[in-house]
Amino acid sequence: MPSVEELYRNYGILADAKDDVSQHKAAYQVILDGVKGGAKEKFFKHFPDLSDAALNAQLDLCEDEDVSIRRQAIKELSQFATGENLPRVADILTQLLQSDDSAEFNLVNNALLSIFKMDAKGTLGGLFSQILQGEDIVRERAIKFLSSKLKTLPEDVLTKDVEDFIFSESKKVLYDVTGEEFVLFMKILSSLKNLQTVSGRQQLVDLVSEQAGLHQTLNPADPDSVDRLLQCMRQAVPLFSKNVHSTKFVTYFCEHVLPILSTLTSPAEGIDVQLEVLKLLAEMSSFCGDMDKLESNLNKLFDKLLEYMPLPPEEVENGENPANEEPKLQFSYVECLLFSFHQLGRKMPDFLIDKVDADKLKDFKIRLQYFARGLQGYGKTGDSLKTEENKIKVVALKITNNINVLIKDLFHNPPSYKSTVTLSWKPVQKTDVGQKRSSEDTSSSSPPKKPIAGPKRDSRQIYNPPSGKYSGSLGNFSYEQQRGGFRGGRGRGWGGRGNRSGGSVY
Repeated sequence: MPSVEELYRNYGILADAKDDVSQHKAAYQVILDGVKGGAKEKFFKHFPDLSDAALNAQLDLCEDEDVSIRRQAIKELSQFATGENLPRVADILTQLLQSDDSAEFNLVNNALLSIFKMDAKGTLGGLFSQILQGEDIVRERAIKFLSSKLKTLPEDVLTKDVEDFIFSESKKVLYDVTGEEFVLFMKILSSLKNLQTVSGRQQLVDLVSEQAGLHQTLNPADPDSVDRLLQCMRQAVPLFSKNVHSTKFVTYFCEHVLPILSTLTSPAEGIDVQLEVLKLLAEMSSFCGDMDKLESNLNKLFDKLLEYMPLPPEEVENGENPANEEPKLQFSYVECLLFSFHQLGRKMPDFLIDKVDADKLKDFKIRLQYFARGLQGYGKTGDSLKTEENKIKVVALKITNNINVLIKDLFHNPPSYKSTVTLSWKPVQKTDVGQKRSSEDTSSSSPPKKPIAGPKRDSRQIYNPPSGKYSGSLGNFSYEQQRGGFRGGRGRGWGGRGNRSGGSVY
């Protein structure tokens, strides 16, 4: 390593050379050899044939044992981001995101943002290179960097061309992701201005459809397959609208999921996977367009609804039930199925009249009437609901009110499909679109830490009805994202990506 005097002497040669600085390659090489110097950044652009050596020297400083040297080296690394070197600098900075030193981590974030403004596509090239090929911890933090920082960039940086690049590179990553990574990428893509349009939302829906494997038959015994389908549906639901239809998803649920509903394996302990499926179907049914096999799918929905709507118990001559048992009324399931049937029934209003035989229709109305009787007693309102005990029953009140409205519609002759209800787990008040679609902010001024446990998404009070006459599944399931991954995962959840393991478990 050259002495301090040699470094100063060669620095002077370069500084005095002015326009002829490129003629003094040997002097610059001496400075490169003294990697703890800072002059190499200043003259870097004048010696393109030594760019690799200069970057390697700077990288050595970024890995120095002295924390002050590391921080200064990281701070100056962006000065090497010129021309063809920028993607490599972005690649190096991305790798440095694995630092557990908060000051270093912030410097890396700032350096990445600074070169983003020089060349967004070049910086993204370095980031995506590490996301696709880097170690798990680097990949994880690079994805979270994109998720939290892209939205802070001005429009003149995040141009249409740049957004198109993000979309195309993201599709490559989505070929093999964990559940957590999929959610983050959907957050990234949904925030892009290019994808805020109807056509953009449709592209995202098509992307989710591909990830969900709607072209495949669902294996109910495989919890990872079930988890993948549910997670994809959760990401798809906010994208649907009157112009972006859920038809493909609703059709898949009716044809491939409802018939095997009772055999689905829960992806995690404590999850009522059947109720989760029915809630997603209900939410999607509101945005279903024209369906090719509407009558067939209505029949599947109708048959499933009958399963959850029991007949009245048989009575002996004195009018009493000899077993002293009442059928279990599963209100939450029925709300979902009735709502879905009501939504699709609008598209074929004569279904119950012309497509269902008279005996079956009579049986259905008996079940409806018995269920309607079972709803009585949940009509408390006003001050009676303000007590702590009865506040829990508000959940039951919302569910039973919805069921009551839908049953009244179907009791019309002919059946009516005009009533509108808000699903019990959905907020009644209007919510700002941007606010509704926001999720946890992964930005931080320090290295990512394990998330603190908090309220789950769509978390609600669970009502446990009394056993006997009105017993039923009124509990509500939270759409909390469960652990798992897609297409083999990355060594977590749904298999192994490249036989690697590590990183945070989702």
